[in-house]
Amino acid sequence: MVRLQFSVELNYDIAPPGGDFIFNLHAAHTPQQAVLQESLRVSQAVPYDIATDPVSRNRYLRLQAGAGHLQVVYAATVEINHYRANPPELSEVPVWQLPGAVLPYIYPSRYCQSDRLNRLALKEFGHLPQGCSRVQAICDWVQQRVSFESNSSDGSTSALDTLIDRAGVCRDFAHLMIALCRALNLPARFATGTDYGADPVLGPPDFHAYVEVYLSHRWYMFDPSGTAIPMGFLRLGTGRDAADSAFATLFGGITSGSPVIQIQPVANRHGQVVVPQRVAQVLSTDAG
Repeated sequence: MVRLQFSVELNYDIAPPGGDFIFNLHAAHTPQQAVLQESLRVSQAVPYDIATDPVSRNRYLRLQAGAGHLQVVYAATVEINHYRANPPELSEVPVWQLPGAVLPYIYPSRYCQSDRLNRLALKEFGHLPQGCSRVQAICDWVQQRVSFESNSSDGSTSALDTLIDRAGVCRDFAHLMIALCRALNLPARFATGTDYGADPVLGPPDFHAYVEVYLSHRWYMFDPSGTAIPMGFLRLGTGRDAADSAFATLFGGITSGSPVIQIQPVANRHGQVVVPQRVAQVLSTDAG
């Protein structure tokens, strides 16, 4: 059982007459992830609304800010009791048995053009035994063929672009893996969290994008970028791709600074400090 303390500070400069914001930076409530404490501070004295999407359980903060500087600081203590499974025990779920809420994750989406990658996916992975080992093969394939390079992509970069350029950041790795999974009728979704355990050479702590794949009627976590430790992923949001789960969506003349993120393990309810580490099992925080 991992307990993490997390905080994020976001800073913006807003041109007149002001701007609108939608944030997805609140820790999600899931069957295996409990939010024990949390706080929010908004520097401008403006009203705001926090609502939870009934399907994705993403928690959205919405507000309208005036011209000038805006600072948003969110902090939380989260306890994660991971569901663990041995990879050979997990199987793919036939399409006809998928729950209705899972069906959107087998279709192409804005950044994950799975319909364009069907031939490649069949050639590379169609002959492999179905199950978690095939998903892991896709994850490894993406990690081996794409180089992690900061500032190598932008908000318009799709899975096809990443396949061609062979470079990207964590969201690009995630989009490519998702597209390849969906091309094989494997439900896969985009997830956002924090990059716990990332090499400091990559920069200060940051938001992180990873993949959840639906196997044996649960969502399991995979990190195709290989830059962080899945046991330390504090889930913020999920969606079909980055368009559904960006940590901030801005409307108006707004300039943003780099997020300032801190995250550390603390003593859990048993008085133990469990430091996230890589394990041979696959991990889940959501039954779906």
